[in-house]
Amino acid sequence: MNAEPSDTPSADVLAVVPRLAQLSNALNRGRLAERATAAAGLSLDRPAMGVLVTLHMADRPLRVGEIAERMQVVGPHVTRQIQELERRGLVRRIADPHDRRASLIEPTSDGADAANRYAASLVGWFSQAVADWSEQDRNDLARLLGRLVDDVTARMNRIEQDGGDGGEGDPPVGR
Repeated sequence: MNAEPSDTPSADVLAVVPRLAQLSNALNRGRLAERATAAAGLSLDRPAMGVLVTLHMADRPLRVGEIAERMQVVGPHVTRQIQELERRGLVRRIADPHDRRASLIEPTSDGADAANRYAASLVGWFSQAVADWSEQDRNDLARLLGRLVDDVTARMNRIEQDGGDGGEGDPPVGR
């Protein structure tokens, strides 16, 4: 059942916001993404690594617009990153079989290997962080974090489409 928005968020919701900020600060201060990139044997910045991982996780080659949509950034930003990744031999362009004017982007074998090393480093770090948690707690975290990401993403997409501000006048997204 969806709760109606109110002027004053509940205490449990208010308590989450500083915890998310604390987590973000800890990850940034610990330079987790940079450490994982180094473990992958690359000297890429975070945006370029994000493009490479997005491509690697896709089930097929993607257009620039699809990459941008998945990353929730603008196309020109992705194009710059792809050019750098292409220059380094980590991605390649292939012809779009449905539109000869367009190209699709896919990781090369070197790019896929680098993305795997990056992901393994991140997974290893997070696995160690929750190693002492019960299986139920780890399952709850995965379920609730997935739900949070889905709901926040859906809300942000709706705001962009409707021109709303995500405030009181917008209908709730919850489950």
